[in-house]
Amino acid sequence: MENAMSSISVEGFEIVNHILTLGYATMAAALLFFILTRKDSLPKYQMSSILSVVVMVSALLLLYTQKISWTEAYAFDGNEYTVREGADLFTNGYRYLNWLIDVPMLLIQILWVAQITGSQRTSYMFKFSFSGCLMILTGYIGQFYEPGRINEDVTLWAVWGLISTAFFLHVLVLITRVIKEGSSKMSGGAKSVFSAILPLFLISWWLYPIAYLAPYFMTMGYSYETTIVSQQVIYTIADISSKVVYGVMLTVTATMLSKQEGMAESQA
Repeated sequence: MENAMSSISVEGFEIVNHILTLGYATMAAALLFFILTRKDSLPKYQMSSILSVVVMVSALLLLYTQKISWTEAYAFDGNEYTVREGADLFTNGYRYLNWLIDVPMLLIQILWVAQITGSQRTSYMFKFSFSGCLMILTGYIGQFYEPGRINEDVTLWAVWGLISTAFFLHVLVLITRVIKEGSSKMSGGAKSVFSAILPLFLISWWLYPIAYLAPYFMTMGYSYETTIVSQQVIYTIADISSKVVYGVMLTVTATMLSKQEGMAESQA
């Protein structure tokens, strides 16, 4: 968010600084996890882990850039943080760039663990990429007009947000089908873990539109600081749960399936 007339308390500034640091540090730790566990599953499942590695690299770099953008946008005046003269204003644009890279891969990687193959996999890959990218691009356009920004336009912000939500709902329908179809082919612990991805997905992905809507509360009298701090906290929690936790659950499922299919411990 950008508002040159606003200031941030020491506590508010540090909360955002810390949550962004937690975000990219978590991605770095998860990157190591996915690299080290890639061969714990059969080759037919390993593409899921490979895509998780790519997602972690992208998220790590762009969340780190987001954190640098935050620290460079403000200067401490002895009492609070105010926009630094001549500095680039803080923006969520880096997050959208990250999502544009990550979202298609996050959606596609589940297809290998769900054992969806052939033309059906190709169809899902196209649909996930199409709706996922348009969801992010329309949301990216909308955030330029959110309340609190210099070129604020609540109507345009809401319209682009609604368009983005339409693609978002299509993604939710598709992922629900994939998870239900995949779990129907599984049994035991693998089925339980894989099925649990659906509630995780629904909860973590709904956090994003909630964070998108956060600036609206400024029109209801809430402060810029309350809005921007809550938005960054929600976005980061959503990123960690929808990328790291989701990826770990896919890896665990793939490992369980591989053992069920006869993969020896020594091969892992």
